[in-house]
Amino acid sequence: MTLRSRFLNGFQFTPELPGDKSITHRAFILSGLAFGETRIQDANSGADCRATLAALEKLGVRVTHEDPRTLRLAGMSGGFVEPQEPLDLGNSGTGLRLLLGALAAQPFSVTLTGDDSLKRRPVERVLAPLRAMGAVATSNSDRPPVTLTGGPLRGARHTLDVPSAQVKSALLLAGLQAKGETWVGGVGGTRDHTERLLPLFGAHVGLGDNCVWIRGPVKLTGTSFRVPRDPSAGAFYLAAAAIRPGAHITLEGVSLNLTRIKVLDVLSSMGLMLDIQPSPVASTEPQGTIVGKGEGPPRPIEITSDDVPFLIDELPVLAVVSAFAEGRSTFRGAGELRVKESNRLEAVAEGLNAIGARVTLEADGWTIDGSGGLPLKGGKVRSHGDHRIAMALLVAGLNCRDGVEILDEPLIETSDPFFPQNLARLMGES
Repeated sequence: MTLRSRFLNGFQFTPELPGDKSITHRAFILSGLAFGETRIQDANSGADCRATLAALEKLGVRVTHEDPRTLRLAGMSGGFVEPQEPLDLGNSGTGLRLLLGALAAQPFSVTLTGDDSLKRRPVERVLAPLRAMGAVATSNSDRPPVTLTGGPLRGARHTLDVPSAQVKSALLLAGLQAKGETWVGGVGGTRDHTERLLPLFGAHVGLGDNCVWIRGPVKLTGTSFRVPRDPSAGAFYLAAAAIRPGAHITLEGVSLNLTRIKVLDVLSSMGLMLDIQPSPVASTEPQGTIVGKGEGPPRPIEITSDDVPFLIDELPVLAVVSAFAEGRSTFRGAGELRVKESNRLEAVAEGLNAIGARVTLEADGWTIDGSGGLPLKGGKVRSHGDHRIAMALLVAGLNCRDGVEILDEPLIETSDPFFPQNLARLMGES
């Protein structure tokens, strides 16, 4: 698929957004562990979440499509079926890490693997605490494939060296099935979707200052749930408004979870005019409508290590906005980006410099000297097979004289299958 974007003047646009990817992974896995059936509406239909769903089907979960927007998952009452082949999670690091926690108590051995990109991503941060609970696991020098042999688990205390929602969630999933209390510290700033979903399935989660805990074993019960729209996907469109004065973007039904919308504060500080309208209907995950209006050249920003856990998925597109700012922006404490779907630190610097931006790659971030709102020259770039890099650079192309063309396979459908058609609509090509 060849994707291109081109210079656009002011525009008004309401994109179609996918269901939240982080929430969808967790809802699928909890549904698989539960007793009874769970009905999920508006799940993310991208390749990452489909890979998690396919793995659950190999573990015995029966999935039926009630209609194009609704799935029904028949839970396995806490006991999965031993799969007859390795579980291939494709490009989904979230799916792999969460399933390690869900499978750690199951009485069989299973291998989890993925594509070449996933095989470069670290897993020992999950495996080491699972071993402390009683699981047996081996990896390929801290990389997938992982062979996990589950069995009876005992609760344990864990303190995360680096805050991670994926590691925290994997340990809570294991703790559901363990005997005694599983306590996880060092979780400040991480996404809390697992803690919000567990009570919906009947589990009590303890919440403290920078820690969470659960006492197992816990019997989960199937439920019904609607997935809000993904704010990380919506951030790309808001960024487009931030770099194009006169642009007007409306995001409907999007998650307003406080652990996910730090990007709104940052874009507002850069000058994007925002109107946030929470839904009056109570739900497990807060949601509502966001309207963003571009007012002028963005202001520069300073991102520190304290900000990074709240912005980890949005940093590439914030770098794009900074490339058009009036002044110098700095990003520090983002070394985690080196072990995402690509080395995002290098990929962002390479891509932005290729289209005329002034980006200095640092050990844990970037220094970016903005154009003062002036268009960049644009050109052809590589995404390194990373959906967020591709989407961020295509957004940049909306303020580039020659637009932007992605030369390699962007794999955008891993998270947002609507982005290519939204981009075409935005440019009047569909």
